[in-house]
Amino acid sequence: MARKGMLVYEIYRALSYVVSPLLQLHLRWRKIRGLEHPTRMPERLGRPSLTRPPGPLLWFHAVSLGEGMAAIPVIKECVKWRPDLNILLTTATMSACEVITNQLPTGVLHQFSPIDTPAAMDAFLDYWNPNAIMLLECELWPNLIMVSSRKGIQLALLNARVSMKSFKLWSAPVLFPLISLLLSKFSLIIPLSSMQGIHFQLLQAPPFIINFAGDLKYAVEYDASKEELRSIDDLKVQLGHRKVWMASSIHRGEEEVMLGVHKVLKQVYPDLVTIIVPRYPQHGKDIAQKLQKEGQLVALRSQHQKIVPGRNIYVVDTLGELRHLYRLTPVAVIGGSFFPGLAGHNISEAAAAGCAVLTGYHVGHFSHMIREMQRLNPLSVLQVTGKLELEEAMLKFFSDAKVLEARQTASKQAFHALSNGIIANAWNVLYFHVLKQALLKESNKRSTGFVLKASLHVTYLTGEARVICHFLLGDFILLNLEAAI
Repeated sequence: MARKGMLVYEIYRALSYVVSPLLQLHLRWRKIRGLEHPTRMPERLGRPSLTRPPGPLLWFHAVSLGEGMAAIPVIKECVKWRPDLNILLTTATMSACEVITNQLPTGVLHQFSPIDTPAAMDAFLDYWNPNAIMLLECELWPNLIMVSSRKGIQLALLNARVSMKSFKLWSAPVLFPLISLLLSKFSLIIPLSSMQGIHFQLLQAPPFIINFAGDLKYAVEYDASKEELRSIDDLKVQLGHRKVWMASSIHRGEEEVMLGVHKVLKQVYPDLVTIIVPRYPQHGKDIAQKLQKEGQLVALRSQHQKIVPGRNIYVVDTLGELRHLYRLTPVAVIGGSFFPGLAGHNISEAAAAGCAVLTGYHVGHFSHMIREMQRLNPLSVLQVTGKLELEEAMLKFFSDAKVLEARQTASKQAFHALSNGIIANAWNVLYFHVLKQALLKESNKRSTGFVLKASLHVTYLTGEARVICHFLLGDFILLNLEAAI
């Protein structure tokens, strides 16, 4: 199996080398369309725009905004416990860059991720020389994994998942040996659910590297500036006592469903405000333009327009504000779930804000999150088939305050039960299986003799002062001593 996997990998490596010029042309085309950063495109080819600081470095790699935000709590935990380590986060999309760079702890570096060609990946790894690599969700790039493994770099897959479509594709006779080979190079896989853990075992991931910590998306946090919080508070004042609901993360076509529900609700509640937050900002601008042509009064967030009497639709065409906007509404309908081919979005942010949560049935891997919350409390998430069921549910919520309050309480309680301890669990597993080994290798490289260092920390736990003393060889903790004082 390993020999077949290596054969498939060598074919992949050769093909990725051959198509490298085409991929570079593709990147330039994306840059023209505004999909790549205007000045940082060389980063996609493995060419750095920042100086690598001296010392051990951990590389977290995510593609889009959701995966990047899931990585940040783990990065913060790493900064908390090991502030001596350098951390690099890479993402691939412009939206991720725009939002995430403002959320990263001080000192954490950001670059755009290199494409998976031999030249780009070799250049990137040679320059940054990470001690460990943490990939998010389903980022199994063959050149990245194989070159890193050859260099002795520890690999981890966090919040690991594989869609059913990918699982079937990866299980096919041609790709299965390659996927099995790639998974064998990891020191740790943290699946986001037990079912995902089974999928990775069926793909022949070594069972001993699979450890569970919970879904990191329950722990996603957005740090808002004082100006942003003031803006949200201002919106609360504008909304006053009007009936409010939100349709978030909607994809093209779903606005017709939401606007249809809005029309029905407005007949019963003339002062209703519907907040529409499309997945992509341009979609929001298109929705507002269409409604304005129809003669409807629409407030567009990017233009700082107010929600005044007579304006019943508020379109949010900005990024990175959704978690805070949920505080404005008692009801959140999570889009990306009403049509076949869609795969849902994170419902935990709405639940954390205490919203009554509704979604469609086309939710992809988020089905596990829905099942977990419904298992804890059946009222925490309501799934509807389409416009008619959504209308019925919304009319019920707005006409019966007790029903709405029960839904809100259930979602918030389920969220808190599922989010408790996730980051601590993830950090403990990550440190034990990956970072400890990676830092020991680094210490062995740099040590010319046994130089023992000690660091002393005083902390307060439940009112009791304790001394924690770390004895280190290089960067590797040899021994912890803890005592009450």
